[in-house]
Amino acid sequence: MNKLSAKTRKFIELSEKYGAHNYHPLPIVISKAKGVWVYDPDGNKYMDMLSSYSAINQGHLNPTVVAAVKSQLSKVSLTSRAFHNDQIGPFFKKVVKLCGMEVALPMNTGAEAVETALKLARKWGYKKKGVAAGQAEIICCANNFHGRTTTIVGFSSDEQYRDGFGPFTPGFKLIPFNDLQALRDAITENTVGFLVEPIQAEAGILMPSKGYLQGVRQICSERNVLWICDEIQTGLARTGKMFAWQHDGAAPDVIILGKALGGGIMPISLVASRWEIMDVFNPGDHGSTFGGNPLACAAGIAALDVLIKGKLSQAAAKMGAYFMRQLRALHSPHVKDVRGRGLLIGVEIKAESGKARPFCEALMEKGVLCKETHESVIRFAPPLTITKKEIDWAMDRVRQVLC
Repeated sequence: MNKLSAKTRKFIELSEKYGAHNYHPLPIVISKAKGVWVYDPDGNKYMDMLSSYSAINQGHLNPTVVAAVKSQLSKVSLTSRAFHNDQIGPFFKKVVKLCGMEVALPMNTGAEAVETALKLARKWGYKKKGVAAGQAEIICCANNFHGRTTTIVGFSSDEQYRDGFGPFTPGFKLIPFNDLQALRDAITENTVGFLVEPIQAEAGILMPSKGYLQGVRQICSERNVLWICDEIQTGLARTGKMFAWQHDGAAPDVIILGKALGGGIMPISLVASRWEIMDVFNPGDHGSTFGGNPLACAAGIAALDVLIKGKLSQAAAKMGAYFMRQLRALHSPHVKDVRGRGLLIGVEIKAESGKARPFCEALMEKGVLCKETHESVIRFAPPLTITKKEIDWAMDRVRQVLC
């Protein structure tokens, strides 16, 4: 299907000539999208099994979100935070109630929201916990992915993310993921926060043991440490519940959201917490000109409405269970493991079968768009609006490639 046409080749050549080579995309150009389907400039149809890394949970160009953005564009798009706007308050109310929190601080991208949470934890540690100035420590997990700012890559365990970008911000410790004893042992009197993804998506859809997050909650409460839960990829119905931490029934102190919060239309992210934590911020401590802009907030309100009213958490749980059953029933000679939760699924390729990318390229040729992660894992994360019929369509092609 993807023998490059002159039109497609031209778009790719322009991108490669004038754009920095900081990505290695599959050789496809997407020029139109709707629901779970995307189209190239020649009209060829593909199923999107990546959802822009879970930013399009509501489906491409969801009509409810598009209508909200079009309506807002006829009014006002940007006010900065120097003034109030009539969208930010309703957005705050909706999202903090959904999170079970009291207050939110908006930004634009996931990485910005992570940086916000780090600043929040440090200032809380100094102002509320009484940590000595300049001594705050934050614990993170090996194989984490929280973004690509200089501070964030500084506590990555992936050498490529760090190569050539030092010196790095001090004050971070790395422990193994899914290891409660390691967390206990790492905490000191200077520890202010534990930052963790409830499922390590970029690391290859690595799943925690049942009860791990309950253990995290207990330890953080006992030691007066903020549990900071990065739900940028796992949140907003992706795993079959509105937030992945809900599978363990243990609520964090700080929640980080992004990606699907804008419905795939506008970038918007935030940090949600309780007032007793967030009140350490004073005017001028932190901010963003575009953070909380009325256009993004209008998109966010509509995006949340789609998730809630469309019962997309339940849909993700049902369709994800069906999809994983189909994948496990393949008994492919190339597949080592199938794991995930909801519609966040990883198919690990056996070492003797090579890397995952050639399988992704072969799937692209048959009309299924997915991407490798951690070199050996194929990530399947379609929009949560996907139907059983559409999964069956994809599985016919997955079967041809993996069996």
